[in-house]
Amino acid sequence: MDEAGGPVPSSELAALAQCSERQLSRSFRDVLGISPREYGEALRTGRARDLLRALDSVTSAAFEAGYGSSRGFYEEAGQRLGMKPRTYASGAPGITLTWSAAPVRIGDHDRWLLAVASLDGLCAVRIGSDVEALVAEVAREFPAAALERSDDSLADVMAGLVQLARGEQSSASLPLDVQGTAFQARVWHALVQIPRGETRSYSQVAESMGRPTAVRAVARACATNPVALVVPCHRVVRSDGSLSGYRWGLEIKGTLLAAEGRAATTPETMVG
Repeated sequence: MDEAGGPVPSSELAALAQCSERQLSRSFRDVLGISPREYGEALRTGRARDLLRALDSVTSAAFEAGYGSSRGFYEEAGQRLGMKPRTYASGAPGITLTWSAAPVRIGDHDRWLLAVASLDGLCAVRIGSDVEALVAEVAREFPAAALERSDDSLADVMAGLVQLARGEQSSASLPLDVQGTAFQARVWHALVQIPRGETRSYSQVAESMGRPTAVRAVARACATNPVALVVPCHRVVRSDGSLSGYRWGLEIKGTLLAAEGRAATTPETMVG
């Protein structure tokens, strides 16, 4: 499917893999957490995303990506992109994203927290040492969107994020507006259920979702978490308790876990 750039009939894939279609489907769900068709559709949407930015015509991008009709393209890709294909192709014109940043000390590290929000909620929360680089990263995703700094409107959000970075419970409401596959959404929801001061292994998260063999898929969903701290992917560790893969650095991950452990055992910060 990687070579085809989109869905391939299960019968053909099963023949290539020399197994039954049922075995093929089970293998995909065990390893990736999704069906062969869902995997193919995700590949096709990814190809369409690239073509929308490279070609002048949305219709050309649709057919080049392997969609049989413009209607099918708008229905499927539009849902996965989080906006109409033409809007995405032109860099999200007319959409205003507000952002704010705040310095925070995480252990021995001076970092910036960056929050980006739409009218519906947080789209991104990032941690870095260079706030301008963080803003530029977001701007590259939607080059035609209006990206406006609004420290006042996001003041409560930033205060809540700083609390999270210190290992404390956020006193602010932090609604989300994030895009992902159905499986990613399930993983992110499972991560939010991990209590502050505790950790879970990737296999434990998979088991909690009723998908005990989808460990690698869980790890990938953690790695693509767009909202650091709010969706606490840092609370997921290896089965032996050691730290692994954190987008913002293993030292930051370890410091966050240590801070949460201390805060969770302090009476005045404990959650009832």
